[in-house]
Amino acid sequence: MKKTVTVDVGGNTITLETGRLAKQADASVLATCGNNMVLATVVASNKESDADFFPLTVEFQEKFYATGKIPGGYFKREGKPTENAGLTSRLIDRPIRPMFPDGYNTETQLVAIALSSDGQFPLETLASLAASAALHISDSPFNGPTAAVRVGRVDGQWIANPNAKQMEQSDVNIMVAGTKVGLLMVEGETKFITEKDALDALKFAHKSILPLIEAQEQLRKDTGSKPKREFSPKVIETTIREKAEKILKPKVHEALRIKEKAKRYDALDAAKEAALEVVLAGIPEVEHEKLSKTVSFLFEEQKYKQARAMILDDQVRIDGRNTTQIRPISNEVALLPRAHGSGLFTRGETQVLAAVTLGTGDDEQMIDGLQGTVTKRFLLHYNFPPFSVGETGRMGGQSRREIGHGALAERALAAILPDNELFPYTIRVVGEVLESNGSSSMGTVCSGMMALLDAGVPVKGNVAGIAMGLIKEGNKVEILSDILGDEDHLGDMDFKVAGTREGISALQMDIKIDSVSFEIMEKALAQAKQGRVHILGEMEKVMKVPRNQLSEYAPRIETIEIKPEKVREVIGAGGKVIKDIILRTGVKIDIEDDGTVHIASTDAEARKKAIEIIKGIVQGAEVGKVYKGTVQKIMDFGAFVEVMPNTVGLLHISEIAHERLRSVSDVLSEGDQLDVKVLDVDRAGRIKLSRKVLLEK
Repeated sequence: MKKTVTVDVGGNTITLETGRLAKQADASVLATCGNNMVLATVVASNKESDADFFPLTVEFQEKFYATGKIPGGYFKREGKPTENAGLTSRLIDRPIRPMFPDGYNTETQLVAIALSSDGQFPLETLASLAASAALHISDSPFNGPTAAVRVGRVDGQWIANPNAKQMEQSDVNIMVAGTKVGLLMVEGETKFITEKDALDALKFAHKSILPLIEAQEQLRKDTGSKPKREFSPKVIETTIREKAEKILKPKVHEALRIKEKAKRYDALDAAKEAALEVVLAGIPEVEHEKLSKTVSFLFEEQKYKQARAMILDDQVRIDGRNTTQIRPISNEVALLPRAHGSGLFTRGETQVLAAVTLGTGDDEQMIDGLQGTVTKRFLLHYNFPPFSVGETGRMGGQSRREIGHGALAERALAAILPDNELFPYTIRVVGEVLESNGSSSMGTVCSGMMALLDAGVPVKGNVAGIAMGLIKEGNKVEILSDILGDEDHLGDMDFKVAGTREGISALQMDIKIDSVSFEIMEKALAQAKQGRVHILGEMEKVMKVPRNQLSEYAPRIETIEIKPEKVREVIGAGGKVIKDIILRTGVKIDIEDDGTVHIASTDAEARKKAIEIIKGIVQGAEVGKVYKGTVQKIMDFGAFVEVMPNTVGLLHISEIAHERLRSVSDVLSEGDQLDVKVLDVDRAGRIKLSRKVLLEK
């Protein structure tokens, strides 16, 4: 039976509906706001999985019919998910995943489909809401509901779910998800707002989320949803636990105090193997696989408990640092001779090499999305090969994690890039993670910053990034600066903040517990700023300002302005004129509708020649000036001569020579080159040429 619930958030009316669409799924919810609609469905297997993790898959699908478009490409149908679809899937996944009980391993699939979009309302917030609502009314043991809101600020006023026009004026663009008791996820960018403003944004977001939580509670109540599946963590036999813990406790305790990652991991592996040997002794081989999984669970449990106890009780971290200490930092620039800029950032056992390439307008990325074709002049690509953590693995293609980390680093650096009018280059930064032990995404921000300085990009300021962690047990709380990979895995929060000394440019947060107080958030933001400023200081010891010249291998771009009505003349019919200029000079030309022309080449003479040709076209032929022309066509009464690209004048038979000619073809042929002088240009633009005035009588 169809049930609906309506709620108002930020002046937008949102409706949740169930019971009409996709009724064979475990649960489905249609979320609607104006002309925007997202359908979310959830299906969970009836059998428990053998996996030792929660096999949850989340897919957000963009349908081009949602905006009345036919997809581009040869096949004219939706294919591989776009980068935006992958990022939206992550935004849906991250707040709901920690809301399932530990140990739950039933295969679960959640699919959110964009059915309609007007390009104004943030569709990802509807998708997150519909996904949570579907899980909430299903029988899956989901401890929600959750909800998300996008926050903007225009003229000092906070806005929930701002439209596209408002976002153009906003200095804040963050998506925040949470429950009725606190926040679970933060993702977005800002224009160097203060830590206080960031905290105010999060408080406003949580207040805006509460009505959406209440609406989902009402929907579950109205539908009389079936009870949640019963789930209890597997009970481990006491004898097995005692045998394993007797070996694991002392060995894990000793291993966790080894500061070097590789040696620590070797010691931890040895502890696990020792426990396995004891537990499996005398046990039939058919039970080995099951018991091995049990020992693995107990091993992870000991790591979790002991690492957290070290920090909370002794204020000592795995690598020996205190809670606010940053690992040793080193930086290098100009490592790669042919790249236009490069930087190597090493922090502890995390190392990222960044390379910058400068291109022209031809190199900008064109993206075919729901809201039409958009272009990007700044690209940041993040690569995380398996060797960076000393492992083997699949190579080729990018995971959602890599795309997400790259998007975060891209937002952090985009804020300090120069305006296109000042620096009309397409900029690509590639971050190659060479070693990883915590926060390689923030390492990419730092190495990317160094590479931009090395490339001579006139940035608006210097940016650094830091990852913060949290350990919380009851009233005991410790906030960690510059977390290790293990501290991310074993901790309760991963909070990344990037920015300048003055303000924040990007932030991302994931919470693994029910919530954290705003008091803790305030302290974490302040501690993050302290660490960020320290990292910036270390970076600026190597390079503080951009180089005063570009790499010799980078194209130089010169910009000229022509009248907009002259653009068609420079391009020519079917691009004939501009193609001819490119062919003759070897430059790249990017011409805009407003008359801005960018000429790019590493050859200064080629740029100069191209500019002269373009100026000649737009200025037109000058009376009294001599041009080297090419005969285009022979007629009985004279010849048409091209004096400049797309500019042709008439050389009358009487102006070819001093003597009287019987036929033009007696002297000239098509393709001949000759010097001619402009005698006159009439009001209609017709050009009268002469050859004989340049000849001796």
